[in-house]
Amino acid sequence: MNIVGEYRANFFSADAYQAGEFTKISLDDYTGKWVVLFFYPRDFTFVCPTEIREFAKLEPEFEKLNCSILACSTDSMHSHKNWFEKDLPEVKYPVLADTTQEIARSYSVLDSDGAAQRGTFVIDPEGIVRWMMISDNSVGRSVQEVLRAVQALQTGELCPAEWHEGDATLGK
Repeated sequence: MNIVGEYRANFFSADAYQAGEFTKISLDDYTGKWVVLFFYPRDFTFVCPTEIREFAKLEPEFEKLNCSILACSTDSMHSHKNWFEKDLPEVKYPVLADTTQEIARSYSVLDSDGAAQRGTFVIDPEGIVRWMMISDNSVGRSVQEVLRAVQALQTGELCPAEWHEGDATLGK
């Protein structure tokens, strides 16, 4: 894997569940947009819904930044449908069904048990991975931090630690 900023996002096309419908999603569908691609281990788990709900809650903030959210696990689209309709009806963004494990493998987040690790990738409109984080599956990610990273990247400037939208940057 190349370093961030030089790493072209791996292409994918997969079945997905989105707001009551089955669909096909490709990374090419998002050309010209920022994308947050996040992986989570499994449907019907404990930590995952806390993150999935937080992404749904902040989705309007991401949309203001021309940024789409894509979730991905190695569960099937039927599993996604059952879980999201029952427990997560507020989620409107697509949830990829990586049943072949190819997407998780290509982003180096496939765990030995066949589940995805908790990986997050910010992809710019040209398809370059600009920010990524992979954490232990027992620790939920901060969606606010992902939003802050997208905002910082979009300034095109050097942004210090704890920078927030509206704060001074360090210039180029």
